[in-house]
Order: sequence, then structure tokens, then C-alpha cells
Amino acid sequence: MKLENKVALVTGGSQGIGRGIALRLAEEGADLVINSRHENDQARETLAQIRDLGRRACFIPADVGVVADCRRLVERAVEQMGRLDILVNNAGVQTHASFLDASEEDYDQVLDINLRGPFFLAQAFARHVRDRGHRGRIINNSSVHEELPHPNFTAYCASKGGMKMLMRNIAIELAPLGITVNNIAPGAIETPINRDLMNQPEKLDTLLQNIPANRLGQPRDVAGAVAFLASDDADYITGATLVVDGGLLWNYSEQ
Repeated sequence: MKLENKVALVTGGSQGIGRGIALRLAEEGADLVINSRHENDQARETLAQIRDLGRRACFIPADVGVVADCRRLVERAVEQMGRLDILVNNAGVQTHASFLDASEEDYDQVLDINLRGPFFLAQAFARHVRDRGHRGRIINNSSVHEELPHPNFTAYCASKGGMKMLMRNIAIELAPLGITVNNIAPGAIETPINRDLMNQPEKLDTLLQNIPANRLGQPRDVAGAVAFLASDDADYITGATLVVDGGLLWNYSEQ
């Protein structure tokens, strides 16, 4: 197991891609801290699945759009698990609105959770790693939309473009501390957030025409990439985005 004796924090880890990442890291030997805004049945189910794999796991509620919560989340994770080695900034939101109609509230929500949270979680995590004197991994769940425009989702695209430059900058600053920083950029992944799409065959077919692999991605596709970047096999990789999209990014066109 490549991640034995490591402890990972996965934000938004109770369902969808976050759950897939958490379970894959557990399969590789890591113990897990799962976060979402509130503990619920999905979070408890994720914890049970991790423990069934023989790993330690705990849940810590926090709103990653609030800086004080970010710092408290890292502090409590260290208190409960003893240390943190891997941070996966997975939590994210998106709102559908044309640029002319987007509200300040929409913008603030998206930027707070998708960019402010990863910034200050990474800062708190890096300080912990520095103070303990061990190595660390920061992996951000970004999106193909850190590169690809997506009309009616401008705030979301801006947050992911910002995440790309955040990753590149702190990769340089944190490399001397033995901390690597990378992004995963998923394309269209089959998760609960896409449930409406799955129930609209015409829209789904149009999307699949843009994906050379001719299928939606699965959480396991993203989780495998995260597990690789968290492992020693990726020790010399930092400041990079690994695209996981079945070829969508360079084949996409608005219909």
C-alpha cells in the first residue's frame, strides 16, 4: 500500500468525487479525515466504508468558505489524527447564471468555497508540515474549466482559473519545504451533481459527442489520479495540472 501510515484530509468527502477519492486513498493505506459542512447519512456511510477497509477515519464539519473554519479544520484534524500528510481540496460549488444576471451572492459563494477555502486550507496545512518537519502533498480538485470557457458559469470558471495560478505559485514557494502542489482537472464526471443531465438523453448525447472516450468519467477515474499524486511515485511532480477528461478539453465546442 503506497500511502500506509499517511493521514489525508479530503474536503467535500462525503459523496461523489470526494467519496471516491477518500475510499481510494484508504485502499492505498491512508487514514482519513472527511469534511463537509454538516455531518449527515452520506458522511456516516463514507466513514463506515473507510473503516471497513481497516483504516482510521473521522469526520470534522466545517464551512471551507470561512477562513476561521479552514484553520479550525486543520487544527482539529491534527488533534484527532496526530498529523496530516495529504490535503485534498475537493469541495466546490457552481451556479448557473448568465454574466449579465449573475448576483454578488452567487459570485461570493463560488469564489469563497472554490478559491478562498483552498488558499487558506493550503496555508494552514503547509504551516503544520513546516512545523513538524515532514513532507506533504496538496492536491486540488480543479476542472477543465481552469482552461475552457463555459458560458453561464463565469464565476465558476474564474474560480478554477484562479486555482490554477494559486497552485503554480504555492508549488514554487512550498517546494523547499518538501510539499508538492498539483491540480486534478476533471471533465464531465458522473456524480450526484449531474443527476439532471443523466435524465436528459438529448443533452447527454450532445455532451458525449464532445468526449472522444465516448463516456462520462467516474469518481474512480479522478481518485486514481489523486492517489498517484499523493504517492512517492509523484515526488518530483509539482506545479502541474493532470487533466482527467477522456479527451474533452481539446475536442469541446459549444453546440
